[in-house]
Amino acid sequence: VQLQASGGGLVQAGGSLRLSCAATGIIFSVSTMKWYRQAPGKQREWVATYFRSGLTTYEDSVKGRFSISRDNAKNTVYLQMNSLKPDDTGVYYCAATTVRTYWGQGTQVTVSS
Repeated sequence: VQLQASGGGLVQAGGSLRLSCAATGIIFSVSTMKWYRQAPGKQREWVATYFRSGLTTYEDSVKGRFSISRDNAKNTVYLQMNSLKPDDTGVYYCAATTVRTYWGQGTQVTVSS
């Protein structure tokens, strides 16, 4: 199983980024997909989940600004991030859960003030 995250970069506060995570070696359509992030010096924290049922959930600080979506035909999950804040800075990881959880390698997001 491989999860390839991409789309990170440097953006000014108030800007937007769209992260992608392409999965291979997994039955994507039955997987629960999640995004996490890890800020410098902090523990990794959960950001958003897209259940295979179609239900989505978000961490409180990103509600209304971030949107998780998935394309089962492309085995890809996305995280649209709008109105970015410096506190959103960190390495963003995607994770896929079936009977166990698989992690991607992360993509760096830096939001400047």
